[in-house]
Amino acid sequence: MLFFAFKHLAAAMPVNIKIFFPAALLFTAILLVSCKEEKKKDPPKPEKGRIKTEVKKESETKTQRPPIINIVDTIAPKMTVIYCKDSAATFDRIGLKLGKIYGTKLPEYIKKNNLKTTGAPMAWYKNQKGPFFFEAGIPVNKAGSKPVKGVQIRQMNGGKALIVHFFGPFELLPLGYDAVKEWMKENKKTLAGPSYEMYITDPIDKNGKPVDPYKIKTDIVFPIK
Repeated sequence: MLFFAFKHLAAAMPVNIKIFFPAALLFTAILLVSCKEEKKKDPPKPEKGRIKTEVKKESETKTQRPPIINIVDTIAPKMTVIYCKDSAATFDRIGLKLGKIYGTKLPEYIKKNNLKTTGAPMAWYKNQKGPFFFEAGIPVNKAGSKPVKGVQIRQMNGGKALIVHFFGPFELLPLGYDAVKEWMKENKKTLAGPSYEMYITDPIDKNGKPVDPYKIKTDIVFPIK
């Protein structure tokens, strides 16, 4: 059912939104299944100049490959982001809420104000346990003047940041957070604002089939001082 829901939702979305649709969150269940069914493949090589960190937990099964985690000390760009606030009682409900935000609310605002998306979908999570409070948004070329109920605008100034380029199943994302926190401690860096996630790669290909989870890229951005 999730697969068919994705096809109908994606088909109804404007072209500029389809390009950046964050199915990584909305269809975590698909990724969980595809992760188990995928044959072992060589993970993508870390980009030149990146810090490669592989994290494993003792509780992982023998068939569970660790994600590839590249930590980059860089500068985050300035962005104008339109976003919505929401909450979910359980983890499973997050996908449904995000589907409404990314598939209905934000596209409505973009169409009404004749805007263009300028980056991948993003999300901020206030807590890691239910009930979940979060904000979900998309970078756009400018702020609109015609309001849509529930849609807000955030101007992000950019600046120094650690960006975690994460390749792997979405349920292993906490390992990316653990790796960067350890890196910050070792390098005496401190946060300058809340971290956020950007969903770079669509986990469903053009034929509607799940992509190898280890080829799916999620960026976790940590603003630092």
